[in-house]
Amino acid sequence: MHKLANRFITFEGIEGAGKSTQIQLLGEYLKQQHQQVIITREPGGTPIADQIRELLLNRQEEALTDSSELLLMFAARSQHLSQVILPALKQGAWVLCDRFTDSTLAYQGFGRGMDQTMISQLKEWVQGDLHPGMTFLFDMPVKLALDRVQQRGKKDRFEEEDLQFHTRVKEGFLNLYQREPERIVLIDALQSIEAIQQILIAHVATLG
Repeated sequence: MHKLANRFITFEGIEGAGKSTQIQLLGEYLKQQHQQVIITREPGGTPIADQIRELLLNRQEEALTDSSELLLMFAARSQHLSQVILPALKQGAWVLCDRFTDSTLAYQGFGRGMDQTMISQLKEWVQGDLHPGMTFLFDMPVKLALDRVQQRGKKDRFEEEDLQFHTRVKEGFLNLYQREPERIVLIDALQSIEAIQQILIAHVATLG
């Protein structure tokens, strides 16, 4: 593992699982401990990557092919790594990232049915040996999560996908957890916000 990765924490899960709330709370906790913290997200995180995010999340007049979607994800990630994530880690900051490559494997690999080997090759090319020191995977029933998304109002391209797509994505995330249980912490997202926050704090304490 990359020597900088210990303070690189990613938050993963299907839409509506509550990870975005928890990333903010953990960031606030670390700041209270007088730690330097960067909270960021994917796709996005830099001006160029945010422009790519707009292409990925909003429907365009021209339909986006699955291959284009995948390559845009990694293009945004390349910018994000070079401009935000790596510089912050080199300064000793904690980097809390809302989605990272696990989402690409789950959404494009399992959701879209794209070749996992090809995605892994792109991952190695863009990331090198940098992997998160810890990943929190927020898990809950798909239908309940989508009901939460429905209550939020306007949906993006991925949120508009059907139940079967999101079920495949969830299966993808659980498959990744089974492959890397030493890195990925499975969180029951049906617990209270406070209970989840205490679990996250306890795990982060082991990273030092």
